[in-house]
Amino acid sequence: MRETNETLECWFLTGSQALYGDETLRQVAQQSSEIVALLNAGPEIGVRLVWKPVLIGSAEIRRACIEASSTDDCIGVIAWMHNFSPAKAWIAGLDALRKPLLHFHTQVNLSLPWDEIDMDFMNLNQAAHGDREFGYIETRMALRRKTVAGHASDPVVRQRIGSWARAATGWHAAGQLRLARFGDNMRDVAVTEGDKVEAQLRLGISVNTYGVNDLVAAVEAASPATVDAIAADYEASYSVVPELATGGARHDSLVYAARIEAGLRSFLEGGRFTAFTTNFEDLGGLRQLPGIAVQRLMAEGYGFGAEGDWKTSALVRILKVMGAAQPGGTSFMEDYTYHLGPGEPKILGAHMLEVCPSIATGTPSCEIHPLGIGNREDPVRLVFDALPGKGFVVGLLDLGDRFRLVANEIEIVPPDAPLPKLPVARAVWKPAPSFSTATESWLMAGGPHHSALSTAVAIETLEDFAVIAGVELVRIDDTTTTESFKRELRWNQAYYRLAQGLAR
Repeated sequence: MRETNETLECWFLTGSQALYGDETLRQVAQQSSEIVALLNAGPEIGVRLVWKPVLIGSAEIRRACIEASSTDDCIGVIAWMHNFSPAKAWIAGLDALRKPLLHFHTQVNLSLPWDEIDMDFMNLNQAAHGDREFGYIETRMALRRKTVAGHASDPVVRQRIGSWARAATGWHAAGQLRLARFGDNMRDVAVTEGDKVEAQLRLGISVNTYGVNDLVAAVEAASPATVDAIAADYEASYSVVPELATGGARHDSLVYAARIEAGLRSFLEGGRFTAFTTNFEDLGGLRQLPGIAVQRLMAEGYGFGAEGDWKTSALVRILKVMGAAQPGGTSFMEDYTYHLGPGEPKILGAHMLEVCPSIATGTPSCEIHPLGIGNREDPVRLVFDALPGKGFVVGLLDLGDRFRLVANEIEIVPPDAPLPKLPVARAVWKPAPSFSTATESWLMAGGPHHSALSTAVAIETLEDFAVIAGVELVRIDDTTTTESFKRELRWNQAYYRLAQGLAR
């Protein structure tokens, strides 16, 4: 299920009016199509921009917005007012639009031809005029959107549009996200609970629970040829310890892990699921807690959450889509323990088994070790350190009246020393701006102990997604102080309660 965005597209809508005549409208059409071609020529956008004919009247604007909203492969709309497009003509269309919106404030000319400018030139090239009219009506209608200003040739401008486009792919994926929970969440745990109906209303994700033995049946039904092929792939792709290798004393455990992967993949594909959860307290007839199977499915783009944590599973899936074809990776993660000194404090993140190899440095080692919980056979897993680099960890929590995303920018670093006795995949990171400020802020925000770690998605893309989804995002970065963060949480509480009350 490797993610690609080859079939997805954004529509480019250009606004104008008939006041200046047909010749001007022909120039508007030509120039707006040139801008689309320029944006499509680079790699930054990530999805195909589709130019649409110039819009000059309320009826055709509304029709274009309705068509964009009803076209499955259209994930968003970019609007540009080439010259002056009276904004009242856009009210019905914008009110009908159900796709993410980016307002691109640009013009054709990079430099002005000072000695050639006449009134014909001014009438044609007045996006500075028209986009202000458009911005007013967006604000008057309280539309969630992103605004990008600059020339289409500027890599920074294209990168910012690309950030929004990737966020739009995440929103598209959320609307199609079907999540299978095998069993319930871990008993007596609060943060993995949540309102699944509200999640579907707000985010579009569909969360449903299945008995673990439904999965067991799929595992038992896996064909020997499929299982053998997966087991052979383990030996070809990873450094398999001798006891698990062909002829080894515990090779049967490797084969059973492959059987779990075959059955799990079959179940997910058959139900069109793109995310799932497991729970070590509810394993039914499974002989092992799924380890390497979960890790490999995550690496292919599936979302995952342990202990029934469906919110983190959905978040991992959305980030996987937004980070498709980007360097780096995304994984389910948990803050486990701290290094508080000597030297700079650090966080050691890991989980029992399920960390995605998309963040690995080097070739993972395929190993088997005892697991003190779950009351099952020793599970097979991939063990590795995370590749150093910049990224973030982000958690999704249900506050009862709204969902909140809590994000902390981090730098993944090598462990201070080898971890020969830690039999799981792990990441060590330095949180911004400091250990104390980051952890105090995370706790004040109610951030969960499960998170998604990503080095493939830019923090701007996460912010763009939050705007599109209408979800609160609090960001912990180099500028954060505990006092400013407290104030932000208080302001957000007032704002979101008021805004949602008015919306409902």
